[in-house]
Amino acid sequence: MFGIILLIIVLLIIMLVASCIKIVPQAQAYVVERLGAYQGTWGVGLHFKVPVIDKVAKRVLLKEQVADFPPQPVITKDNVTMRIDTVVFFQITDPKLFTYGVENPIMAIENLTATTLRNIIGDLELDETLTSRETINAKMRSSLDIATDPWGIKVNRVELKNIIPPAAIQDAMEKQMKAERERREAILRAEGERESTILVAEGKKKSAILEAEAEKQSAILRAEAQKEKMIREAEGEAEAIMKVQKATADGLKFIKEVGMDETVLKLKSLEAFEKAADGKATKIIIPSEIQNMAGVLASAKELLG
Repeated sequence: MFGIILLIIVLLIIMLVASCIKIVPQAQAYVVERLGAYQGTWGVGLHFKVPVIDKVAKRVLLKEQVADFPPQPVITKDNVTMRIDTVVFFQITDPKLFTYGVENPIMAIENLTATTLRNIIGDLELDETLTSRETINAKMRSSLDIATDPWGIKVNRVELKNIIPPAAIQDAMEKQMKAERERREAILRAEGERESTILVAEGKKKSAILEAEAEKQSAILRAEAQKEKMIREAEGEAEAIMKVQKATADGLKFIKEVGMDETVLKLKSLEAFEKAADGKATKIIIPSEIQNMAGVLASAKELLG
């Protein structure tokens, strides 16, 4: 019987010692209290606590956490009510402040996010709200980070997940977007037609310029050909004149060399007129000099007879 009791006592001691050994895993921290008062924060590793006196008050996760809050109703500066849901990325930097700073940190962050969002959206109009997400995110992150610092929480990022305007506003926005798309389509169509007209006009202009250039080149070629023809004709005429002049010069030279006098030349002229008289001409005009020469020849013939 005594052995059984001793065994039970040994088992209880072993269980008590085992309960006093704590291993803190990575990315976690344990807040330890001693007799109800804060005793310390255990980091990663093996730790021992005093039985019965010490206890682990809270296990704190040090990883970055995500809190997705449901849509909150907000009112813009131009009195448009919409619903916006946010996502907050935060991380616990001080386990002690996180444990004792606020009763329910997640609920506190949610309420703080809603009030901060209402304050920021209240200074913006509808169009600014829809187009200023980055500005709203930055303002909310800054405000939440300052407000949660006493709780040992660091807000890393805030994102507006959805912005849900009223149904009437959505219909009006869709109509506006449709009208804007139609306007842009009309502008693009008009610009396309204008570009097409310009291209056609430029094509006609270039075609006319090319035709004018071709006509100009053709006229130049025709003028050059005419000029070349005239030059060749002039050269031919000049060559013919030169040949005539050369033949005349050669004849004069021959006459001079054979010693022909004026009487011989006149006789030759008479022979030429005699041949001319044999033709079909009905009237022949004989120069006076040749007539005188004919008389002289007749007188000479009578004397010799």
